[in-house]
Amino acid sequence: MEQYSTPSNLSIEDKATTVDSILRYRAERPTMPLFRKRSGNQWINVTAKQFTDEVDAVAKGLIASGIKPGERVAILSSTRYEWTILDYAIWRAGATTVAIYETSAPDQVKWILEDSGTAMLFVEQHAHYTKHIGVIEEAGDLRETLIIDDHALATVTKRGAKVGDEELDDRHANALSSDAATLIYTSGTTGRPKGVVLTHANFLAECAATRDAVGAGMVEGKSTLLFLPLAHVFARVVAVGCVENGVILGHTSDIPNLIEDLGKFNPNYVLSVPRVFEKVYNSAKQKAHDGGKGAIFDRAADTAIEYSKALESGGAGLGLKLKHALFDRLVYGKLRAALGGQCEGAISGGAPLGARLGHFFRGVGIPVYEGYGLSETTAAVTANNEDHQRVGSVGRPIPGVTVGIADDGEVLLQGPVVFNGYWKNAKATDEAIADGWFHTGDIGRLDDGYLFITGRKKELIVTAGGKNVSPAQLEDTIRAHPLVSQCLVVGDNKPFIAALITLDLEAVPGWLERHHLPADTSPADLAENKDLLAEIDAAVKDANAKVSKAEAIKKFAILDTDFTIESGELTPTLKLKRNVIHDAHKKAIADLYT
Repeated sequence: MEQYSTPSNLSIEDKATTVDSILRYRAERPTMPLFRKRSGNQWINVTAKQFTDEVDAVAKGLIASGIKPGERVAILSSTRYEWTILDYAIWRAGATTVAIYETSAPDQVKWILEDSGTAMLFVEQHAHYTKHIGVIEEAGDLRETLIIDDHALATVTKRGAKVGDEELDDRHANALSSDAATLIYTSGTTGRPKGVVLTHANFLAECAATRDAVGAGMVEGKSTLLFLPLAHVFARVVAVGCVENGVILGHTSDIPNLIEDLGKFNPNYVLSVPRVFEKVYNSAKQKAHDGGKGAIFDRAADTAIEYSKALESGGAGLGLKLKHALFDRLVYGKLRAALGGQCEGAISGGAPLGARLGHFFRGVGIPVYEGYGLSETTAAVTANNEDHQRVGSVGRPIPGVTVGIADDGEVLLQGPVVFNGYWKNAKATDEAIADGWFHTGDIGRLDDGYLFITGRKKELIVTAGGKNVSPAQLEDTIRAHPLVSQCLVVGDNKPFIAALITLDLEAVPGWLERHHLPADTSPADLAENKDLLAEIDAAVKDANAKVSKAEAIKKFAILDTDFTIESGELTPTLKLKRNVIHDAHKKAIADLYT
């Protein structure tokens, strides 16, 4: 079996936990800024002492509320400062955080609460409480539910006024690095979500290893604005990693105003999932085309990609350097300004980014360092960085991790960041961890230690002719078109490969205006418009040019609705739930083969 390891001297002490760092900061560097919190239109610093004092006050309140060491406390909320306060307070009290997406359906919340045996629940808004009231009332182990927007933290803090510091210190003294820090339930692209148990040791190993692997992004005094859902392992590790390494962290869930927030927060690094980078690219392209500057943008994009590729083969020639300098003034500088003007780079995880976007952003001066990991590996197990980057790969293993490639191409993993098992699910654990290796379900290859993810075992399409097709590259290329929101490649046990495509409704108004069509043209009529079909057909042909004839898309259909988190067709990190989409669009798929 082919393997590649990155050595590490890291060892996690038996008594180490995630709260050690904040206690140390408060004692030794109380004025050190750890967070920036929104206050009106401003972002104000929160010092280590302020944060740790808040954590202690809430932790005392949890103890006064009857939370015992090892009990589960759940958080159902969007990304906000209070999420992180609660997370650390739960750990300070010796308990375990159960993370729940704010977009979860009642059936999902019901399963998580019951499976985890959650004793106390914090929800963000009254709307969440109302939505899940039936589930909350039926959860047998749940003793209390509080609403963050209804002063939940102040309520809990008031309860803990008579709990002494010695109680907190006692719980901290009895905590172990092997204790469960959190349960993160898999987003469930297939089957019922499983509770991934991550320990304090997992988090500490991940934060130390990614600091060494990523380098510049995890340096004390740098800053980042977190907008990914904290129920996802990637965002959670970003939050803990920032605290561990002294990176100033801000929170927002106001995605429609994200660009404005980035402009005011001025982060040094942006951490996100590929779909967000894709939207930034597509929006910039669409805006340029709508403003009559599409040709300039397209040439600038081609130049950025060419320039980035040249960096891997000896550097750009004089002509390319001159072109790049011109477009830097005309186009690239504006893109960098949109991210606050101080952005030195970005880190992408959660799904494959794709070489096209990787080269584009590096070429415009915002290198995107792609990494790879899962909930079961406490986020990243591989990462690119300033010194070692190969665009299109997900990087080399972080310190302490070994990557293996099984005979069937499956990616296997070992290391201190890998979990020990699923919550109360020995069968699933035995299936995932065999012979000391965690079986990821992803298909990949190694090249000079760089890992390339080429597909997922469960997503491989086998046509009626016996051809194995990985849909990821086709879907990635088609989504590059500004009009496309999502793409699902189909064809399992069918005579040929086909695709369902949805439109990006934010891009539609500008397209209608350019083609002199009524602004109220319905999605159904638009899906049959010859000009639009021709544009999408061109995107499909671009995708087909990158694969063999047997893997090429022969037919496609444009749907009049998009895939969304709310419809259950996307996970909270915008991955396709293929089985759900197949069930929801059976007729459209069948029509492709009629």
